[in-house]
Amino acid sequence: MEIKVLGPLTAVERGVSVVPSAAKPRQILALLALQADHVVTVPTLMEEIWGENVPRSAATTLQTYILQLRRRIAVALGDDPGREAKDVLITQHGGYLLQVQPGQVDVQEFGQLAASGRAAYDAGDDRTASEMLGRALKMWHGPALVDVRVGGVLELEVLRMDEDRMAALERRVDADLRLGRHAELVSELRVLAARHPMHENFCAQLMVALHRSGNSWRALEAYQRLRNTLIEELGMKPSPKLQRLHHAVLSGDPQLDATAHAVR
Repeated sequence: MEIKVLGPLTAVERGVSVVPSAAKPRQILALLALQADHVVTVPTLMEEIWGENVPRSAATTLQTYILQLRRRIAVALGDDPGREAKDVLITQHGGYLLQVQPGQVDVQEFGQLAASGRAAYDAGDDRTASEMLGRALKMWHGPALVDVRVGGVLELEVLRMDEDRMAALERRVDADLRLGRHAELVSELRVLAARHPMHENFCAQLMVALHRSGNSWRALEAYQRLRNTLIEELGMKPSPKLQRLHHAVLSGDPQLDATAHAVR
């Protein structure tokens, strides 16, 4: 079964979708997919679906949702003599497990690519880091589980995935800056800084890219926009690191041109 959660939820077996249209079964499938090949306990599934207001009929209703998912899986499997729906969506002691083949869940593949990119980045292999992180980021097709109603459990999972995506993006941009790709990064960083007006790292990366592209005054503008936003929204000034970068741009510090490590 090929499963994608980095965008709309899709789960396809033999070319047939097994994603239900009803909201609660979709939530269950999404949670099982994120924990593929691991048991998701019944209390965790109930918490996701009903929160703190678990009805008395919850156990029976949950079994009904699992049955609905198995029926869709059975349709997709067709007349496969070697597999049944219960062999894919497995009942375990205290919970359920969705069994998939390695590499069939996009978030797992994203994690592997991001980890390889992070290792290359830490080792100073910026070309490999940029390539691996770029491949990981291309797997995203919108916000994670964008078409799934999320409860308390999935909300935390979506937050974790979003943070992993942001971390991979920051590292990929850093690697590209260290490779001297500042001019081609400017437009991308302008969009990122506009979407995340209080994100200091994106602002710092934009400032470096602009400065190295011969637009130091625009780099100073970017700093001022961030500073004004932080003061208006949070009543605080930029971090000392960003203030030092601002001073370096103002003074034309040659180290800012000589080393990409000035970004951090």
